[in-house]
Amino acid sequence: MSARTLTCKTLTCQVTAVEDLNPDVFMVTLAGRAEAMQHAPGQYLEIKLDDATWVPFSIASCDRGDGTLELQIQHWPERDNSQRMRQLLQVANQLTVRLPSGDCVLDTQSERPLLLIAAGTGFAQMKAIVEAALRDQPSRPISLWWANREHRDLYAEDLACEWAQQHDHVAFHAVTEFPLTEPLAPGERIAHHQGRVDLVLESELANAPVTPSDCDIYLSGSPGMVYACVDILERLGGSNERMFSDVFAYAPRPH
Repeated sequence: MSARTLTCKTLTCQVTAVEDLNPDVFMVTLAGRAEAMQHAPGQYLEIKLDDATWVPFSIASCDRGDGTLELQIQHWPERDNSQRMRQLLQVANQLTVRLPSGDCVLDTQSERPLLLIAAGTGFAQMKAIVEAALRDQPSRPISLWWANREHRDLYAEDLACEWAQQHDHVAFHAVTEFPLTEPLAPGERIAHHQGRVDLVLESELANAPVTPSDCDIYLSGSPGMVYACVDILERLGGSNERMFSDVFAYAPRPH
């Protein structure tokens, strides 16, 4: 499925489940007409908050074909829009959404190893890409780096560790600024690094057997985080043409 073959549509869907993943992040499941809910892995949707406000969220699931999809949403109690969104996202509520949007999608024509780098709820976009790759390109190597401030922010740690434990071509690297409160699950492809993600990448990838120049690289996080990582990855041989991020579209660097 190509992002370019899918037309962005406005439709009504229903909230079918809401689950807290940690004190700050919650998962929402939406259901609508299967054809209208189609999307490519890595795309996002927008939820209508009011007539003047549409809020984008990465779709945290690959296309399931049944009209359901998943979102992972950070709740900011001090922000008015976040409070209103939390009230809107209640089971059985009807939402107006438009989807799909975004060109940062998994290139299924490529067989290059995947280097996925996310911060915070940027994990949602990477989750959809991992699910699609495991389903459609089951032997494609995946290296997932997920950066957060502290251990409790790794709200899908169990899932990421499970991928690495069950698939011998998947590696999970957790990156936190503060020490872990307890060890990660055991696994030879599960690792923890303490520090800032761009600096960790600089030290860990410099002598890695698979280098950034070999990979298709997907990045999801704040513009500052993404561009700090891009600078490191370019120095390590990563190709601009094989780096993908929504940040490049909504916060382009001045030339």
